[in-house]
Amino acid sequence: MEMVATMVYQLTDGITPEEWVDASLAGLYVEHGGIFYVNPDGIPWTAAYLKSPGDPIATFVSDMAAEERARSTYEHLIRLTDDPDVKEPLKFLREREVVHFQRFGETLDHLQEYLTKKKYY
Repeated sequence: MEMVATMVYQLTDGITPEEWVDASLAGLYVEHGGIFYVNPDGIPWTAAYLKSPGDPIATFVSDMAAEERARSTYEHLIRLTDDPDVKEPLKFLREREVVHFQRFGETLDHLQEYLTKKKYY
């Protein structure tokens, strides 16, 4: 999130209020003086987006789903630009999500194996 925010900051640094209006971002400029974490519908980011049900298997499956959503978002962003200085970091971030998904999957496999083993006390 920080890398994307930094990229957006660099792309918007120094633009005039008129350019904010032309980009349909006047509301962000008025409320925050610049960029602000919101979803595509303009809803501000909240820690409520983070979910931890208290069950390790559900948590890992949820984490894997979050990695896939992030990968998909990066792919959409890559298709929206032809600027190589924007595209390359987005490609890196997309690939990182793939690796995270794989590592969470491997950990989930180990966890499920552990939970199904007979316990001796």
